[in-house]
Amino acid sequence: MAHSTSSHVHTPRPGTADGGAQDPLAQMLDLDAVVFGPYLATVTDRLARLAGDGVTRIVDLGAGTGTGTFALLERFPAARVTAVDSSPDMLARLAETARRRGLAERVHILHADADEALTGLADTDLVWASASLHHLEDPAGALAAIRAALRPGGLLAVAEMDGVPRFLPHDAVPDRPGLEDRLRTALDELHAGAVPHLGADWGARLTEAGFTVEREHATDLELRAPLPEGAGRYAHLTLTRVRGALDGRIDPADLAALALLLDGGPLDVRHREDLLVRSGRELWLARRPVDGP
Repeated sequence: MAHSTSSHVHTPRPGTADGGAQDPLAQMLDLDAVVFGPYLATVTDRLARLAGDGVTRIVDLGAGTGTGTFALLERFPAARVTAVDSSPDMLARLAETARRRGLAERVHILHADADEALTGLADTDLVWASASLHHLEDPAGALAAIRAALRPGGLLAVAEMDGVPRFLPHDAVPDRPGLEDRLRTALDELHAGAVPHLGADWGARLTEAGFTVEREHATDLELRAPLPEGAGRYAHLTLTRVRGALDGRIDPADLAALALLLDGGPLDVRHREDLLVRSGRELWLARRPVDGP
């Protein structure tokens, strides 16, 4: 399922860069869009080249606050997007952004679970699923539904991340070197049970579901100073969620060290000059074959 308000930390679904939402997760999604905006532009360029002309019906599956929705509306100016998410708050924010941008007539809001959302949809040109497929309870069933919702020759774009972005040098907290590595290990253990499809080989699953995988791109992104505006806030929001997820699961000394990165003091990530932003991202572009059911 596409859980916008999940209590565990995993891969944040990118959101749109508009507005001043008070919800910390929505703010984190918005900032992800700002920090990794050039990468998203590269992805939609690749998608547009493969999709060609004539794209008018798009589904954004697990839309969050709307990064995919608005990037696709810009890249495909003749298209309408059905934005699907299980969070009414996220969808309300997306709808308000669409209204503010003068795009409301091109956006259809669908409050639904990603495992069930495509029932009744047909002749879709493109389905965009960014950091949402790993939430699915039944990936095989959902991929079958996506395939059925696409027209013959239609495209599915699957974008995933390798987990929570990394931000810290090895000695970010001098008394606890290697802190981020230990946090990442603890998160991986947590996600193994809570999000079992995170890190799946979607290429193999897409092939098993009857798609033809036409492109696969893996990218290791590393941003250094000067960082995009909002990078420190993005790191702070992300690590705050990490702290909440790992409270009681890691060495108390590491939890205390993590607090030093968030408390407004000299080590706080919001004003560190040595802050980095590193993230592994993978993209699969797959087509429903023209021949066949």
